[in-house]
Amino acid sequence: MITALLGGTAAMRLAGKTFLPRWPNEEDAFYKNRLAVATLFPAFSRTVEVLSGKPFPRPVTWDEKVVPARIREMFTDIDLQGTNLHSFLADICEEAMAYGLCGILVEHPPADKSLSLAEERQRGLRPYFVKVAANSLLDYDSERVNGQETFTLLRFVETVSERDPENEFSVKDIEQVRVLSPGRWRVYREKRNETTGAVEWQMHEEGTTSLKKITFVPVYGDKRGFMNGRPPLAELAWLNVEHWQSRSDQQTILHVARVPVLFGKKLGDAPISVGAASAIMSEEDDADLRYVEHTGKAIEAWRTDILDLEEKMRQIGAELLVIKPGHRTVVQTLADNEAGTSALQRMVCDLTDATRLALQYLAEWTGEASGGHVTIFSDFGATTLAEASADFLVGMHKARALSDETLFNEIQRRGLINSELRWTDEQGRIRAMPPPVTDKPAPDPA
Repeated sequence: MITALLGGTAAMRLAGKTFLPRWPNEEDAFYKNRLAVATLFPAFSRTVEVLSGKPFPRPVTWDEKVVPARIREMFTDIDLQGTNLHSFLADICEEAMAYGLCGILVEHPPADKSLSLAEERQRGLRPYFVKVAANSLLDYDSERVNGQETFTLLRFVETVSERDPENEFSVKDIEQVRVLSPGRWRVYREKRNETTGAVEWQMHEEGTTSLKKITFVPVYGDKRGFMNGRPPLAELAWLNVEHWQSRSDQQTILHVARVPVLFGKKLGDAPISVGAASAIMSEEDDADLRYVEHTGKAIEAWRTDILDLEEKMRQIGAELLVIKPGHRTVVQTLADNEAGTSALQRMVCDLTDATRLALQYLAEWTGEASGGHVTIFSDFGATTLAEASADFLVGMHKARALSDETLFNEIQRRGLINSELRWTDEQGRIRAMPPPVTDKPAPDPA
């Protein structure tokens, strides 16, 4: 359901009767026409996009004293596909928000022999991140090791592109299953058995790894347990499907209601010609000929139902989609934001912890002692209440209850000044400024 909703109108139409059931006694041709004109209101996909983007309005940061230089060099291309760390984590957050579970696999290109650091750099061999989507995960085994749940087996589907050996201008997408166990990896592909002729999964290639562990880190939306996550917006997804069905019904009734039906009674058996220059005669006293039109009451009820659905989706979904009429105080806004952002803030904390573990795996692949950690923006309340809280901070500063540097940092954290400014540089600019102009008379030299 979630995959279809994220795919938009085309994917929902392709799903057909799964999410748009066929009515009893409905003709097949009529159903196909109804499905062909149905359009999706993208409440779920838009809400996932908005909410998952909230932690990434500013770049992911890190302390250069904590993150080794060799690992920092990887941040500009963390997946060996040109994606920087900020964009990669934003993509991971969106996947976890939509499906409730995904993962970061820390991979390393296989080498035919043990290489030195210089040889690895020369050949471009280094560890990198791989996003493993929720729909790709197949199976896992784990056990408690030193009090921590540890993977002992992981299976997932991946797609690789390879040049067709028989046609140099053709590239084939091949689906394969990767199986990871501590210190070992295997890849299986569907191949034809030369003896029986049946297509079956066979070993394609295998190898060993220098790290005797599975370097996979799960990332959760709404965590329910180890490798068990629930989509945080699952109820919104169900409502979006209901909206898809109800809107199709609305389109159908509008199509019927817009075309009046010509009704005739006791007009005889002669052919009837209807037009501006035509007259229809009948000798029957109770003969009748008129257009029958829909009263519109059912249409209005259906329209109200659809609007109610959209309002429910706004309430369940992103804060940005919630309609808040009238002026609201700071206290009201804070109360409204508290529940909505707390779940998202927990997600950001989980993502930060997962990134820290993935960086540690990078460090172990490269021989570093520690991979350090990164910081992902999570103070959404400060962003929402930026102006109101800034006035409060300025008041504290005037009362000498807040230092200059703390005021600068708090205003910057609220996004009211450039995030790239540094307090030490700003101090120099302040000292270089001319003294403020005052209206006080100059002191008498005498």
